[in-house]
Amino acid sequence: MSIYPVFIVMTQLLSQISGWKHSTPTFNSWVYEGLKLYNKLPSLGIKVVFILRGSSNTGTTVVYKSNARKKLEKSGYRIVGNIGDQWSDILGTNVGNRTFKLPDPMYYIS
Repeated sequence: MSIYPVFIVMTQLLSQISGWKHSTPTFNSWVYEGLKLYNKLPSLGIKVVFILRGSSNTGTTVVYKSNARKKLEKSGYRIVGNIGDQWSDILGTNVGNRTFKLPDPMYYIS
């Protein structure tokens, strides 16, 4: 089976792409750097994946995202990086080679 590198990116990049910004300049700079990374990774042969959790999903976010990452790995992907603004984004199983926890001034999920 071939192995394809993948990098899981936080959903705040989606909001940045659509033009929505947080009110905190420091956080906006974090998101901007993440957006630069998002644009750079494909040129390095790394696929970018967003794991989004809909309101119809049951269970905890940690379990949901762990299962989604496990499915990626079973499909032949190797997770080389995982960025999240909540601990639930980067905890659990199949988290990848490196995890990056970014701050989020708007909300915190405990």
